[in-house]
Amino acid sequence: MRLKGLSGGIYRPLSEKQIRSIHDASLVLLEKIGVAYDPGIDEIIALLEQAGAQVDRKKRRITFPRQLIAAQAAKAPARVVLYSRDGDNDLNLTGHNVYMGTGGAAVRILDLDTGQPRPTTLKDLYRVGRLVDCLDNIHFLLRPCIPTDIPESAHDVNMFYSCLKATGKHVMSGVSGEAGVHRVVDLASIVAGGEQKLKQKPFISMIAAFCISPLRLSSRSIRILQAAVQSRIPLALAAAPMSGSTSPVTMAGTLAQLHAEQLAGICICQSIRPGAPLLYGGIPGMANMNTMGYRGGAVECGMMNAAVHQLAHHIKVPNYNSSGLTDSKLPDTQAGWEKAMTTLLAAMGGSNYIHHAAGMLESMLSIAYEQYVIDDEIIGMCCKVLKGIEVDKEHLALKAIETVGPGGNFITATHTLEHMRREYFMGSGITNSKNRDQWEAEGAKDAAKRAREMVKSILDREEPSYIPEAADKVIRKKFEILL
Repeated sequence: MRLKGLSGGIYRPLSEKQIRSIHDASLVLLEKIGVAYDPGIDEIIALLEQAGAQVDRKKRRITFPRQLIAAQAAKAPARVVLYSRDGDNDLNLTGHNVYMGTGGAAVRILDLDTGQPRPTTLKDLYRVGRLVDCLDNIHFLLRPCIPTDIPESAHDVNMFYSCLKATGKHVMSGVSGEAGVHRVVDLASIVAGGEQKLKQKPFISMIAAFCISPLRLSSRSIRILQAAVQSRIPLALAAAPMSGSTSPVTMAGTLAQLHAEQLAGICICQSIRPGAPLLYGGIPGMANMNTMGYRGGAVECGMMNAAVHQLAHHIKVPNYNSSGLTDSKLPDTQAGWEKAMTTLLAAMGGSNYIHHAAGMLESMLSIAYEQYVIDDEIIGMCCKVLKGIEVDKEHLALKAIETVGPGGNFITATHTLEHMRREYFMGSGITNSKNRDQWEAEGAKDAAKRAREMVKSILDREEPSYIPEAADKVIRKKFEILL
């Protein structure tokens, strides 16, 4: 059962009138208030000014006429394909097509053997990538953790290398600077067999956290954005306002501000290179008003992330957003309900590229190996909802009902044998549906323990060879590879 790329758009928290109201409010924000900018992006400022934006250099403020926003947004592609290397896991981001995967920049992981938190390492990143490669319902690998055991200067190349070595699925990550963009493109070009091949079917993409909410451009991230766009690498425009802290406490206010930030980012990208492939990267979150920390598992996060897709769809740009976050510190019941609720809402909303959907704990600070296996099952269930109920002559089963007849049963019917494995989501074995006696005889294991055993089974398999030996030698000669 291939549960990926299915169509959502069946949950719409905003009416058409509300979408238009938020869009118009965002245009007012950009026209009247604009966005602030830090020094160091003179070339971008000049491009925007040439396109029709107004720049107040004394205040370091840019305002955008609504005609300019409309013209630039129209240049952004309505369809972006994020390629895999095997061709079997390409992500066709358009319309309401839904794909879900990993994400984050965690600095802690629950040790697989002790269950205790410890700093994340480069080997953890590689091993999580191997899990993702084997878990059918996790559709892409977005770097989930930061390798704290290697120098920060070595992060960009080593993170991408470790991910590309671990899986043939699409790989996305942020980089630390514009030089990192060029190093990673060089690395990926070697893997692809040439820069032109990479440009034709980019199996990597990048994230630029271009906007510091509220409404301020980050010069370092803008330069990353510029380098990625010029290198023809697909880009997610990440902006993550936190309601009550870096955006208004109301959901509508947060969405209006976020939409304005995204429209500004799209305008910048299309000013650099018209037609540049990008993802509307709104990630609305919430402040915990008791602690002023980040609250990741609230149901409102699911609602706002579904609304983000509606706003992106309104301007005909595919979107990147978030689900599967939890405030729980362990793979426990709280993690289950928070992840299931937000992932189901984002999927039913039709979000195209949903990251953070697997593995995350503790409001993005931590990950756990077993959580990826559990979340694979949750994602599969959510995708099954999108698949819906098939109603045709075969599935209506009138002939089978006639054959069995009144008072009979369908257990051994041919129709049952033909459909029982395709009609229902079977899962991977994490969900236990055996009776109590069987469950106790097998050790009375909870879901987390079953998941840990599955993780160990996957990691015990033969390691994949997604980077050819010849390419690997070239890479290791050119870069300091620490894996």
